[in-house]
Amino acid sequence: MSPANPSETLDDIPALPGCYIFRDEQDAPLYVGKARELRSRVRSYFRAAGDGRVLIPFLARKAARIETIITKTESEAILLEDTLIKRFKPPYNLRLKDDKAFYLLRLDPQAEFPRFEWVRRRHADRALYFGPYASAGALRRTIRFLHSIIPMRDCSDNILNNRSRPCLKYSIGRCSAPCVGLITKNDYQQLVARARDLLEGRTTEVEKLLEERMAAAAARLEFEKAARCRDQLDALRTTTEAQGVRLGRSIDRDIIGLCREGERVAIQWLPFRGGKLEGGKSHLFQTDLPESEVFNSFLTQLYRGDVFIPREIYLSHEPHDRETIAAWLGERRGGTVNLTVAKSGDAKRAVEMAVENAQILLAAREGTAASAQDALVKIQDMLNLDDAPAIIDCFDISTLQGRSTVASRVRFVDGLPAKDGYRRFKITSFSGQNDFAAMREVVARALRHDVEDQTLPDLIVIDGGLGQLNAALEAREESGAFEVSMVSLAKDRIVATDESSAHSGERVFVPGRAEPIPLQPRTAECHLFARIRDEAHRFAITYHRKQRGAITSDLDRIEGVGQKRRRDLLRTFGSMAALRGASAGDIITKIPGFPRELAERVAAAMIKITEKAP
Repeated sequence: MSPANPSETLDDIPALPGCYIFRDEQDAPLYVGKARELRSRVRSYFRAAGDGRVLIPFLARKAARIETIITKTESEAILLEDTLIKRFKPPYNLRLKDDKAFYLLRLDPQAEFPRFEWVRRRHADRALYFGPYASAGALRRTIRFLHSIIPMRDCSDNILNNRSRPCLKYSIGRCSAPCVGLITKNDYQQLVARARDLLEGRTTEVEKLLEERMAAAAARLEFEKAARCRDQLDALRTTTEAQGVRLGRSIDRDIIGLCREGERVAIQWLPFRGGKLEGGKSHLFQTDLPESEVFNSFLTQLYRGDVFIPREIYLSHEPHDRETIAAWLGERRGGTVNLTVAKSGDAKRAVEMAVENAQILLAAREGTAASAQDALVKIQDMLNLDDAPAIIDCFDISTLQGRSTVASRVRFVDGLPAKDGYRRFKITSFSGQNDFAAMREVVARALRHDVEDQTLPDLIVIDGGLGQLNAALEAREESGAFEVSMVSLAKDRIVATDESSAHSGERVFVPGRAEPIPLQPRTAECHLFARIRDEAHRFAITYHRKQRGAITSDLDRIEGVGQKRRRDLLRTFGSMAALRGASAGDIITKIPGFPRELAERVAAAMIKITEKAP
């Protein structure tokens, strides 16, 4: 297909449902879309708006050909589109960063003493599911509120079955202690019914019950109990009044609003459950796609997987192929889904609120970008650079006494994180602890790759002092990336003097300068440096924890020693060195119930390991 004259080849595209892929001259996917009728859908991209322009600018610049894949139904096309986007990661498609299912609150009324559980998936069981909740914080607040007025247990079944006395939560009125029989099963089921009413929006009966209990306790002069009922009633009314926007009917609805400024797009999702707002979530994108395309792609990604789909979804803009998406959502929900652009009433006011939230998000991001740009200019002046460093990389090393040493590189572009530039490294050139050698290895590896790909940063920040900086400078010489500026950032530390001690503050070490440059606290450049360094540290330590979880010991190679036995052995003897000197009798004596045959096997294995040791 030639974008300059598409009509010559577009007639060959079938008028059937399926997916289309725009590819560039190197045959790399640029954009993946779906259509109820491929021919008319692809043609729409090249219909002139009166001035000869195509619908989406990147098509005229980069697209070389169009590939189509036919499906039997429109629903299959939606699923195929999602698969192709995940596989190819086309640069012009929207991709939600977090594709996990939202949190749900699970309550199983069939259990002996039901409790609330956090889950991400609905299962085909008889349990009740409430939500979804947009964040763990929203779910914690809900559970904390429920326990404040309805003292249901929150401990696991194992703890419930093995307690001999009530826990602290019973003493503060947040548990009814079913573990030791302080509440009957019938009374506990009444608590469960009350909690269910609250979660489904029926608060009148619970308020009435609490008022009656408060009055009865006051009449009996049990003022502490009456005060507790009063506090629970106040908490219930405060929470009910603080639910924010209410829709006219007690129905589940999703409200989605979009705001755009040039290529920057913000989308705000607001879930209403039982007519009440339950949190929300926002998404930021950089895209040339028109609003109809953005909504089309966003909806199919938002509701993929095991995600709750309400009966009504109101939007701020008309998505392309709205009927197709509504039919697909209906199939997934098992009932009709009304996908509508809100034009009046409560739904329109809720959509306006979602759009306003999206506008605030864009304005906040613009303010963050402006602050970051100001910091970059100040960093340029501080380091005497020719230009403000648009691309900054930061390296950090993470190790535990020389074991599983790893490193991270984070990349900031125009003062903001660029996740596609993040990298993780395993240190392979040596064993043991040597931060300088580790820094030299990882910087050299990263720079050699960047030299080859022509993706060098403007500035590299090393987490550490002068020693780490010198190691990184050696790596720069080896890789040939001579034009890259390099500094190190040392953390604030306490410096002892003759009479007292003082804080050194954050310091920047610069090549060829013996004394570091102190960073003034609460300045834009100090905040940006600290943010970059902290992000590199977070990224490194997350990877290191993952690697530590995969560490195995010699005990794992002994038949019959599982996770529990290994833990018992190491906790009892304290270390592998102490265990190597233990006999089978020592193991049996110190660990009650340890099988003799297994103890003999462990002792024999320890002898072999000791003999092999240098």
